[in-house]
Amino acid sequence: MSIFTCILLSLSIATDSTIKKQNFILDEVTVIAQRSEQKVFNTMGSVAVLNAKNLKNYQYRSTPETLFGANGVFVQKTNHGGGSPFLRGLTGNQTLILIDGIRLNNSTFRYGPNQYLNTIDPFLIQNIEIYKGGGSVQYGSDAMGGTLQINTANPVFAVDKPKVNGNAIVRYGTSSLEKTARTDLSFATQKMAIKAGLSLRKFGDLIGGDTTGVQSPSGYDEVAFDVKAKFQLSKNMFLTAAHQNLNQSHVPVYHKVKLENFKINEMSPQKRALSYLQFDIKSENRLLKNLAFNVSYQGTEEGRNSQKNASNVYRVENDQVKTFGSFINVRSEISPNWDASSGIEFYADKVNSTKQDTDFQNNKITYSRGLYPDASSFNSYAAYSLHHINLNKWDVNFGARFNAYSIHVNDQTLGKVNVSPQALVGNLALGYHLENHSMTYLSFNTGFRAPNIDDMGTLGIVDFRYELPTANLKPENSYNFEWGYKFRTSTFSSSVALYHNQLRNLIARVKVEGQKINDYQVYRKENVEKAYIQGFEWATEWMVLPEIKIYTDLAYTYGQNETKNEPVRRIPPLSGRVGVHYQANTAFFVKVEDIFAGKQDRLAQGDKDDNRIPKGGTNGWNVLNLYTGYEYKNVTLIGSFQNIFNVDYRTHGSGINGVGRSLIATLMHRF
Repeated sequence: MSIFTCILLSLSIATDSTIKKQNFILDEVTVIAQRSEQKVFNTMGSVAVLNAKNLKNYQYRSTPETLFGANGVFVQKTNHGGGSPFLRGLTGNQTLILIDGIRLNNSTFRYGPNQYLNTIDPFLIQNIEIYKGGGSVQYGSDAMGGTLQINTANPVFAVDKPKVNGNAIVRYGTSSLEKTARTDLSFATQKMAIKAGLSLRKFGDLIGGDTTGVQSPSGYDEVAFDVKAKFQLSKNMFLTAAHQNLNQSHVPVYHKVKLENFKINEMSPQKRALSYLQFDIKSENRLLKNLAFNVSYQGTEEGRNSQKNASNVYRVENDQVKTFGSFINVRSEISPNWDASSGIEFYADKVNSTKQDTDFQNNKITYSRGLYPDASSFNSYAAYSLHHINLNKWDVNFGARFNAYSIHVNDQTLGKVNVSPQALVGNLALGYHLENHSMTYLSFNTGFRAPNIDDMGTLGIVDFRYELPTANLKPENSYNFEWGYKFRTSTFSSSVALYHNQLRNLIARVKVEGQKINDYQVYRKENVEKAYIQGFEWATEWMVLPEIKIYTDLAYTYGQNETKNEPVRRIPPLSGRVGVHYQANTAFFVKVEDIFAGKQDRLAQGDKDDNRIPKGGTNGWNVLNLYTGYEYKNVTLIGSFQNIFNVDYRTHGSGINGVGRSLIATLMHRF
């Protein structure tokens, strides 16, 4: 750790996940843990919130990078256009990502790091809620490590007469790291509000620290547009309609070009589009206090283009997933001290996958099976009920979910396969308020991950292996135990959590002995492993003076694969951050923050075989950043000075090094 880190650690252990309002700390409101509004302090679990002010002031480049330094979250970047959050040591299809309560995860989400979080435009985001260690009862499959909820900004009704306003944003990073233009326009009356926006972005090759320099190819282009409208249909009924669309082109996979003899290896296009309608109805009936009905359609497309050096064959692969979703959620007040959220959900995926090889030497085009069986389908049906009871100083949470699946695969290798896995999960939490400003809790969450199309039908090169399809798979299971303590006053807050997560029926790649295809070892997936992950999270925030806040947090994760008697793959190292935030008034702020990670040399065999992880493990690092901003009337100027000492570093498991010394300047104008 740097001297700066050590000095501040000696002062306090803090977090920046709560709003700071001049001279006291406010308690954030979250909806993720119980599908109903609840203050973070009263939540019997580990929840962090990144609020709108945080996102505006620090102007993170991408949605994954907003999570850098968030307590208990570790972000791995396979490439500059990716970014996969680790929640308590798990990522990919073992963590769940939601957008406005709608699942981003689909049936092709793969094990390990992926790029899908980066298909959410950061300019859309109002806040981010992070629920560590839970979410399966509330939201279904995949939340074994936790749940990440992205809430997009809502248009605001006019108070009296109709109004029109908007924002224009330009952002530039040194050495052409980033060129961004964003504009949005809003129109509102007392019963209707509409907001539409357009983002145009160009990212140059990522420049690493003092010994790495330019990492080429890594830059890419991005275009996104969005519209969201809200209507008051009656006194107690509201309708929200929204559409989001993002398209990234020519997104290089840097480590494959650098280390695996590829002339071209990129994702193009990388697209996501989401449309949804949601009715929100309030009622005087206690059992139907609030009702939300949502229907959605989401389409994702991932194109992969590749060509080896000295090869005449150019390969184009394309996977498309079309998802229809719907849920009804009802909030009830069973008694003055007993409330509940209950509902039903349905999601249906249709998967299309193609592959085309073009041989430039003889101009021959060959079509063959894609990564997944074409026209596969994946349907999910669920019912759940969550309850909260307050008994003076005691709080009790409990709930259950039943999920059933219908999966259909018609494959040339597997034949026709129809499977119908089921899962029943529950949670229980008990909290005790020691005083008005402190509480302790014990919680138990069961979670699961249903086998998906990626598990059952993958055929081809994945990471650095050749994978064959599998038919007979069961859901993975998790059993998460947690103890926590929270303390807060108007100027000081602190929390600590200890957890132990048992993982069972894990789907793992099993080597097929004696088989190689195109010099790649052949693997097949089976439910063969069990493991556990445990650790602690510690966070504190202290308003030293009305203008000065000191914060720091620390997270430690330990994972052991009991089947293989080795570490769990990709476990993050000890990591955290420490910083000082100064804000004399609403017009000016400055923040100095040190983000650090220890060395990770406790490696599974899969880590040792992974060319993204240096031999002997990933070195520890310390990166110092400075953020400052000034607002004058309708104009705001923000500067982000990243990696001031130009440290050469890599987050564990990443395929590309972190950004070196750089400046990103943002100019915002409200009109």
